[in-house]
Amino acid sequence: MNKEKALVPFFRRGDIGGVSYAVTNNIVNYLIVIATLTGVLGWPDDIVFGFVVPGMSIGLMLGCFYYAWMGYKLSRKEGRADVTALPSGVSTPAMFVILYGVVMPLSYALEDPKLAWSAAMAACFIGGFVEFFGGFIGPWMKKRIPRAALLGTVAGIGFIWMATQGVFDILSDPMVGLPVLFIAVVGVFGGYLFPKKIPPLVVAIVGGIIYAFCLGRTTVDFSRIGFYCPNPATSIQYLINGFAVVVPYLTIIIPVEIYNFIETMDNVEASNAAGDNYNVREAQFADGICTMISALFGGIIPNTVWLGHAGLKKANAGIGYSIVSGVVFGIAGIFGLFTFLNSIVPPAVCAITFLWCAVVMVAQAFDVCEKKHYAAVGIAMVPSVADYLYTQVTGAAGLAGHYTEVLSTGINDFTADVSQQLLDAGVMWNGVAATKAGAILIGILLGTMTVFVIDKKLDKVAVTGVAGYVLAALGFIHSAALGLYPLSPYALGYLSIAVLAFILHLGRDSWFKGPDKFDYI
Repeated sequence: MNKEKALVPFFRRGDIGGVSYAVTNNIVNYLIVIATLTGVLGWPDDIVFGFVVPGMSIGLMLGCFYYAWMGYKLSRKEGRADVTALPSGVSTPAMFVILYGVVMPLSYALEDPKLAWSAAMAACFIGGFVEFFGGFIGPWMKKRIPRAALLGTVAGIGFIWMATQGVFDILSDPMVGLPVLFIAVVGVFGGYLFPKKIPPLVVAIVGGIIYAFCLGRTTVDFSRIGFYCPNPATSIQYLINGFAVVVPYLTIIIPVEIYNFIETMDNVEASNAAGDNYNVREAQFADGICTMISALFGGIIPNTVWLGHAGLKKANAGIGYSIVSGVVFGIAGIFGLFTFLNSIVPPAVCAITFLWCAVVMVAQAFDVCEKKHYAAVGIAMVPSVADYLYTQVTGAAGLAGHYTEVLSTGINDFTADVSQQLLDAGVMWNGVAATKAGAILIGILLGTMTVFVIDKKLDKVAVTGVAGYVLAALGFIHSAALGLYPLSPYALGYLSIAVLAFILHLGRDSWFKGPDKFDYI
């Protein structure tokens, strides 16, 4: 075979569908970021459109270009033309966790958009470093963290933050949201296709935009289109200032990025299964570097390898879709085209995509895990509910002049009298503040211990309990800030689990026996 003739072309017909997939889905993520920062948090346009959006676009553009280069290298190495580039995009789960778990609390606490932005940039840069470092330790961690614990935690984030908000946004404008939801559902969950194999999800988004415009829900606004090339000297100065502010949020940032690099790993392995043998570590390094570059230009959301490689390969996409998508993102971000899109796309249409994404995340957690581990998935989902409740309750209480403070227990909570008033009013508040602090890590710990109990591996439960003790003693979980808390009741609680599990493990062959098969469902 002549390897030169077998090289993947720079563009082919299947790349058209690839461009539609990459651009459509990423645009919705951009719109969610813009709507949250400008609409909910009230950040000024010069930050959002002058730094955040261009910074995200630069990182995403570089990621698309690099994945196209990886595809070209693979084509040359193996002498075949049927190579499909890895899909690159904004990490949707990480986006929601960063927006609602880091950016939103920072904005409310600091009451200074520029300072909150600087901290969010620092969080993004740290996340990129963690993701890069994941290239070295990711395979080791993946072997030791049960899939049910990891995916259950992510499913909890998807359900409580994405699915609920999606349904709320849809029903806030039912004339637009419900018809668009129906069209999307018949395609996403029913598998229907329109003529020419046009996906109903695309019809729902494009048709929903036109329908909303006809109803007068949106307008066409070209006023903010311009040239937005961020000055890295300015953004880097704010980035440096942000490192001092973001330290208390490392308990959220680090586990999110651990998930992110494992998501990259899983998706690259899926591409290997589809026939394209990409290097997992190279993809993780690329994601980390592109995320750090994005932060240097003002971005706040990490990059990742997306799901969908198998579908793109089936559609005969090559590397051209990745190149074209990168160019589109770069141009749209630098010239402010997302401002135009933001004005014509209603929230109910954006909600369709992240509702679908959330449902898929929850379904995937149960689909790819063994039936016996379903309990671990469910338990791992719960701490994210505390995170959601904490944000809603503290936001509402703030309107009445009641604010949280760091108590003697180390938890950022209301004073005893305010907490009692909430409990007396029937608000589910007991333990919420403690569970919110490090919710992702707590979910992984609880889910991991449950898996090991189900698998009759009490020695590994003991090891996980020790890990929980260390995390609590250092303030990564159940604490408002990092520090040394060796006698924290939470740390001692995990240590007691470790001791009990080890004792029971020692008696496994004599006085404490578990059945070989036990079905709790």
